[in-house]
Amino acid sequence: MSSPAIPSSRTTRLLAFGGGLLAAASVALSAYAAHGFEGVAQSRLQTAAVFAFGHGVGLAALAPAAFGRMERIALLALLAGALLFSGSLVSNVLAQWPTTLAPTGGLLLIGGWVLWAVAALRR
Repeated sequence: MSSPAIPSSRTTRLLAFGGGLLAAASVALSAYAAHGFEGVAQSRLQTAAVFAFGHGVGLAALAPAAFGRMERIALLALLAGALLFSGSLVSNVLAQWPTTLAPTGGLLLIGGWVLWAVAALRR
């Protein structure tokens, strides 16, 4: 008996790809923070790395299971949220930009996880 084929759309492949890159970048960011910064700057970069890694792994793992539109929207929200949240913290440390996008990123992360949970109940 063969297992059923898992449908793969271009969006789900790109989400998994984005998750893998996000996780890889977070490892580099964590090393950079550990060896190049101290105090608040190091803490912000480490926080950015933790959020990017966790959500990158989540995206890479969950993308193949994103069969429906709601699941893909949830994962797109996670990707956008991780980029905005982590990117805002990183740009604050490296370019002294304000962290004004971090709350929007955080809300997208929360919303993405809630939408994923609702989609799981609807299956």
